Amino acid sequence: MHVEHLLRDETLGLRLLWADHALLGREISGVTVTDLEDPARFVRSGEVVLSGLVWWTPEGGRGKADRFVAGLGDADAAVLLAGEETHGAVPDDLIEACARHDIPLAAVPADVMFRAVTDTVYLQQWGELSRHHALPENARARLGRLVAQDAGPGAIVAAAFAHFGRAVVAYVLTPTGRTVAATEGGGTLSASEAAALLADGTGATVPVDADVASPYERWHLYLPEPGAAPPRMLHEVAAVLGRCQETRSRRRAADYQAADALGALLAAPGAEPASLAAALRACGLPVEGPYRVITADTGARRAGLAEGALAEAVALAGAGPAAVGRLPDGTAFAVVPGAVDVSEVWPLVAACEPSVLLHGGHGRPAAEPPDLVGALAEALYALTSARNTAPDASLLGDATSLTSLDTLLTGVPSEVRTVYSRTVLGPLIDAVSPSTAPLLETLKAFLACDGSWVRTAEALHLHVNTVHYRIQRVEHITGRDLSRLADRLDLWAALLCRADPGGRGATSDRASMGALRARSSTSRAR
Repeated sequence: MHVEHLLRDETLGLRLLWADHALLGREISGVTVTDLEDPARFVRSGEVVLSGLVWWTPEGGRGKADRFVAGLGDADAAVLLAGEETHGAVPDDLIEACARHDIPLAAVPADVMFRAVTDTVYLQQWGELSRHHALPENARARLGRLVAQDAGPGAIVAAAFAHFGRAVVAYVLTPTGRTVAATEGGGTLSASEAAALLADGTGATVPVDADVASPYERWHLYLPEPGAAPPRMLHEVAAVLGRCQETRSRRRAADYQAADALGALLAAPGAEPASLAAALRACGLPVEGPYRVITADTGARRAGLAEGALAEAVALAGAGPAAVGRLPDGTAFAVVPGAVDVSEVWPLVAACEPSVLLHGGHGRPAAEPPDLVGALAEALYALTSARNTAPDASLLGDATSLTSLDTLLTGVPSEVRTVYSRTVLGPLIDAVSPSTAPLLETLKAFLACDGSWVRTAEALHLHVNTVHYRIQRVEHITGRDLSRLADRLDLWAALLCRADPGGRGATSDRASMGALRARSSTSRAR
């Protein structure tokens, strides 16, 4: 079936908006329905792409349209069919983007269901024989019974392909590359390998449509061999898997409630050991340690996003039973048995939703249940450090890596750091008074040079007497004595608090102090 054949089908009422005539003769390989802002990972070469344009908004519409269509071009899509129901018409931004990237574009009227387009393509591709290649009635009935019996995805994919005369390798994967289930004979896929297979479009991939809160945990039915099973059958199997995942998702609601109760205990001071043990048992966790506590945050995003990301991270790390829930302040947290480390899988989870900043934190393992309170405090501090250190990127913070005053202060809330620096430095950071700028610069150099008058003078290209005068002025303004180590540390901490941990601040205190230290070391070496 070619693109022009689909557009000429009068029952669909498709309206061509842009195309190069030569592109209309291209053969269609399949259909993908998507409303992701970056659809390239799930589109295969030659496919029809159906989109309801939910991702498009008038604000920044041109940029969004260009990124979306560029992704289709990278995936070598055959044609884009854009639904008119969401916005009333196909935006001009999208038409222009398709013209720039040579992607044929047609409008789908609001009264035409996407399913009608999908069925038209597959019925044409497979003809009447396609009916015999879809799930047989007995297989469909068996899958229905399995779902009713609360069977897992492994039993479902095994039963779905059992009627084939040969072994069919099929996987159920999450976007992170975690293998949820696989048919017998399927080799073991590492998470990075599976994620790459989903992204590069090889094989046959069908997203599982299920009502789950977290995009990190969505399932995909993947067959390494594209022609191993008819597309209609794969969509039927994916629909059954969707019912299975929704059932499991509803059952997990009780698990989240038990985890929330555990979180409330850990966040409250003076939790009784017996209460902690009971809460751990309710979450399916052992009452003996060690444990790891992990926290996560996705900013002002929809509810359940951080918990879903955290649940996927601990599952991908092979944590086994885990309590994943929310603390009373809304922060997502997890308690897992053993000293499970999620640092290696964190980038894979974060990559599933590039537009979402995923910050997390953890510390030392807790040896026993009473130690969980301290472990949670460490994890929360590390979470704050991650947010302050990488405000524009996803990051997992580790409390055990905060081994210097510089890194330790990243865990202090920015509001507290600001108050501290203003209180300690006082008029030295008054931008209105230009006379304080040389004093502040001299203070930075003096502390970076370990209190050496000579090296400070060399670093700033000043006379030593000038350095003495300026430091005396600093002491007078701040009320500190720079011959005392404690006062030096206070002022150094105030300068670090004033610096932006992410390196974005206008003052660039951290960068300038680092440069001064390097200059001082060079001078000392001479």
